[in-house]
Amino acid sequence: QVQLVESGGGLVQTGGSLRLSCAASGRTFNNYAMGWFRQAPGKERDFVAGIVWNSGNTFYKDSVKGRFTISRDNAKNTLYLQMNDLKPEDTAVYYCAARAGLGSRSSSNYDYWGQGTQVTVSS
Repeated sequence: QVQLVESGGGLVQTGGSLRLSCAASGRTFNNYAMGWFRQAPGKERDFVAGIVWNSGNTFYKDSVKGRFTISRDNAKNTLYLQMNDLKPEDTAVYYCAARAGLGSRSSSNYDYWGQGTQVTVSS
């Protein structure tokens, strides 16, 4: 019922910045949360940042605090992830996700997923 489409990934140098976008369409929830996850080869899909849509409350993976910012634009129904001071260890496919209810750090709690966008940070 909900479609999510990510964009904004690419190749950047260490210390560079990218802004990921996630456009949502279809049915929306009255109360829901969204998040960004990432998955590198050979690793589990890992929580990066989350936001409770209505309140704007945000929460982050410790290693990205101070570098990444999650935000949303209500008018555009779009989620963003501003990534600054990128490091090679940030290289992964980044996924946008949504769920009804409270925010969560667990990928298994999310109902809808985008197709992913590749972020590569070169040394």
